[in-house]
Amino acid sequence: MKIADRLTTLPPYLFARIEQKIDELKEKKVDVISLGIGDPDLPTPPHIVQRLIEQAKNPENHRYPSSAGMMAFRKAVADWYQRRFQVDLDPAAEVVTLIGSKEGIAHISFCYLQEGDVALIPDPGYPVYGIGASLAGAENYLLALKSENNFLPDLGSIPADIAKRAKLMFINYPNNPTGATCTKEFYQEVVEFARDYDLIVCHDAAYSEITFDGYVAPSFLEAPGAKDVGIEFHSFSKTYNMTGWRIGWAVGNAEIIQTLTTLKSNLDSGAFQAVQYAGIAALEGSQDCVEKMRQIYQKRRDLALKGFADLGWKISSVPKGTFYLWLPVPEGYSSAEFAELVLEKTAVVITPGTGYGKYGEGYIRVCLTLEEERLQEAIARMKKAFGTFKF
Repeated sequence: MKIADRLTTLPPYLFARIEQKIDELKEKKVDVISLGIGDPDLPTPPHIVQRLIEQAKNPENHRYPSSAGMMAFRKAVADWYQRRFQVDLDPAAEVVTLIGSKEGIAHISFCYLQEGDVALIPDPGYPVYGIGASLAGAENYLLALKSENNFLPDLGSIPADIAKRAKLMFINYPNNPTGATCTKEFYQEVVEFARDYDLIVCHDAAYSEITFDGYVAPSFLEAPGAKDVGIEFHSFSKTYNMTGWRIGWAVGNAEIIQTLTTLKSNLDSGAFQAVQYAGIAALEGSQDCVEKMRQIYQKRRDLALKGFADLGWKISSVPKGTFYLWLPVPEGYSSAEFAELVLEKTAVVITPGTGYGKYGEGYIRVCLTLEEERLQEAIARMKKAFGTFKF
């Protein structure tokens, strides 16, 4: 049976060979340490879990929810944006509930892109940006994120003919996979670029609350005029350790939010209301749990950076956001080759940079979502197997 042509545009699954090797090691009862998956190991804070339990027992929450989300949830999101970013949002028109931000990020392309259009995609970046655009029939133009530009896209280098055909532009700071951060001034440049070329900006702010060393991540919507040209996606997954709960939101331009809501109303039946109530508890409750999480990740970051420095890495820039390290590959290896070698020799999983795009070649991503003892064990295994690496 022939599959739809649109699925043939999807990139090959780069990690298939690595996952096969992981399975082989586990079958041999080898202790595999994964530094590869960006899934928080810390538990969801108890007060959020308790609210879910209470609301799951309420029969009123067992029926179909609204596709846009409960007004109480959307108001909690708007209030959080006012407290956190001093951004004013109309919960009725400028907020929509998502079944995790990934869902909305994929769906927005189907709202605005069709064959012949262009989507501006950060590379390296979260794969869903480009996959959603490709499935919608658009052409992806890669915005190379390079170390010499602090992993920010060079907007001035985008050819005018490409920019004129572009309908959507994705950005993401703090950035996955590079850990890069940005300023409000950068967002202002993005707003002006979007105005010049009449395109929509989609900012993925999933890591805005995972920041270190006094850095406080701004919202794209803080930039003057941002609501005229775009929206921002956010999620409970990383901030409150709720990856499996599948709850998030999009906020910003009312017309774009309404368009996304219209598509969602035809494709899904909204987020379980008990989970929305848990989200309200997360946003309205004490944020001490978020600060504690930051401190844990910062300690892990510092521990890992010291360990990799001892292995030969020259750490020139300490990431101030996310729970990732984006490290250059030692001499003589491609990203995939190095990741496979480390797995074979140490049973430690790291992610090849090419899993995040063409410009990820030459890098690996290390995830800090495991206990300090396991991080130390992973680094110790690499030290024992390789000594130090050359760069």
